[in-house]
Amino acid sequence: MTTRSTLSRHLWFWSAAALVLVWLLMAAAAWSTGRHEAREITDGKLISVARLLLEPQDQQSLDTPDNQAVHRRDYAIELAVLRWEGGQLIEDTHGIAAALGLQAPPTPGLSSVTVDPAHGTGQLRMYVAAAPGNRHVAVLVDMEDRHRLNQELGRHVLLPVLVLLPLVMLALWWAVRRGLRPLGQLSDQVQSLDTAAGQRLDPSHRYQEFASTVNAINGMVDALQAQAQRERAFASDIAHELRTPLASIALGARAARETPSAELLDRLEHDALRAGRILQQLLDLARAQRDQATALTAMTDVCEVASSVIEAHVQLAYERGQELALQAPEQAVHLPVPRTLLELALRNLIDNAIRHTPTGTQIRVDVDHTGENTQVAVSDDGRRESGTAVPDSEGLGLGLRLVDRLARHMGARLEQGGAQAPMTTRYALVWPAASDTPP
Repeated sequence: MTTRSTLSRHLWFWSAAALVLVWLLMAAAAWSTGRHEAREITDGKLISVARLLLEPQDQQSLDTPDNQAVHRRDYAIELAVLRWEGGQLIEDTHGIAAALGLQAPPTPGLSSVTVDPAHGTGQLRMYVAAAPGNRHVAVLVDMEDRHRLNQELGRHVLLPVLVLLPLVMLALWWAVRRGLRPLGQLSDQVQSLDTAAGQRLDPSHRYQEFASTVNAINGMVDALQAQAQRERAFASDIAHELRTPLASIALGARAARETPSAELLDRLEHDALRAGRILQQLLDLARAQRDQATALTAMTDVCEVASSVIEAHVQLAYERGQELALQAPEQAVHLPVPRTLLELALRNLIDNAIRHTPTGTQIRVDVDHTGENTQVAVSDDGRRESGTAVPDSEGLGLGLRLVDRLARHMGARLEQGGAQAPMTTRYALVWPAASDTPP
C-alpha cells in the first residue's frame, strides 16, 4: 500500500528550505561584517598605539594631508597616557593631568572623569593600573570618540540586516506560496468538476490532510446527483400525471364539438379537475418549502393538525359515503416541524384515501407517540367485492411522491404497509426518537 505524504510535512519542508536560505544569507552577512570589523578594529588599534608612542611632532607628520586618506580609520581612537614613578608624575602624553587635577596616582580600576572647567569641557573614560614599586599607569579616552565608535559599529551591523530584510521577506513569500501550491491545485480541481456529469475527485490524494476534504466534496457531489435524480423522477411523474388528463381533455373537446353531450362535458370537467388537483399539489409544495425556509423553528401539535385536516375532509367523505376517524393520545404530541408541511402531507394522504377507495370505506388517522418514535398513520379498509385492493390511479403515485418529499423536509420517512385488520392499506409518517421533543 502506498503511503501518502502529509501537507504539514510539505509545508515544513519548504519553510525549512526558506529558513536555511535566510540563515545562509545572514551567516554570510555576519561573516563579512565580522571580518570587516575585525580588520577595522585591528588597524585602528595599531594606529592609536603608533600615535601614542610618537612624539607630537611625529604625529603631525603622520597626519599630513597626503597621509590622512591612507592612515585614517574609523576605529583609530586617540589615547592619552599618564605615568607615575614613586608617586611622581613622569609622563603626560597630552598634558591633561592639570586639567583633570591628577598630580597623585588615582585609585586603580575603571572610572569616568570630567575635565576641569578652567581648562575646557568634556568627559573621559580612564583605566588605572598599579605595579610593584609604587608605579602607576593611567590610560584615558575621550567619551566623544567612544560614542563615535558606537555609531560606527551600529551602522556596520545594521546596514547588512536592512539590505537582507527584503531578501528574507521574498524567501518567506516564496516558501509560503510553494508550500500552499497543493491547496491551489485542489481548488482548481474542485472548480473544474462537472457535477452534472457526476465527476468526483480522486480519493487517493497525494496529501493525507486533504482526505477528509476530498471525501466531503465527493459526498456532496453524490448528494447532488441523488437530488438531481429525484428531481428528474419527480418531473417525470408530473409530466406523466398531467399528460393523461390533458390528452383526455383534448380528445373530449374534439368529440364535444362534433356530438356534444352531457356525458362528454362531465368527462371534461373531471379531467380538468384532476389536472387542477395536480397543479394545486405542486403549488402547495412550493409554498410549503418557501414558508419552511423563512419560518422560525417552532413546535407543532400533531394531534391538533390531524384533527383540523380531518375536519376539512369530512364533507367530501360524507358525500362519498365514507367514514373518517382519529385515534390520538389525550396528551398533546409536539414535534419541531413546520405546520404547513405537516398539513400538506396529511391532506394528501387523506385525500388519496378518500378518492381511491370505494364507497363505504373506513379511513382512520392514528397518532402514536412512544419512546422509540412518533408516527402519524393513515389507514383504510378499501377493498372491492372481489377482495382486490383498489389500484393506484388518478394521481395517487404523484401524491405519494409529494408526501415522500415532504417527509424528508420534515426529517421523517414515509412507510407503507403494516396495516392491522380490518384495515388493508396503511401509509405512515415516522419521526425517529431523536427528533421527538416532549411538550
